[in-house]
Amino acid sequence: MMDGFDLDSPLVCEGIIGDGCGGGRFFIVEDNILKAYDPQTQTSTTLLENILDVKEVTKNACIVTIKCEKETIRFDLSAMKKI
Repeated sequence: MMDGFDLDSPLVCEGIIGDGCGGGRFFIVEDNILKAYDPQTQTSTTLLENILDVKEVTKNACIVTIKCEKETIRFDLSAMKKI
C-alpha cells in the first residue's frame, strides 16, 4: 500500500517511465474518479469523473484504459480527454 492505495488493486496502474505520457505516476480510480498521483510531489490530479462500475485500469503509452461493467473508456493523456 502506498499513500492510501493498494498497488496490487486492479483499479491502480503505474505509468512506466519512458512509455509515453505519465511515466512515474500512478493512475487510480476511486470514488468514480480517475486520478493521476505523482509520488514525487505527492499530489493528485483529477482526470475524469463519473466513471461507474470500474473493473480494471491499465495504461499503454499515452492511453489509460478503464474497463467498466458496461463500457470501456479510453483517456488520452496527451490530449487530456476521453477518446
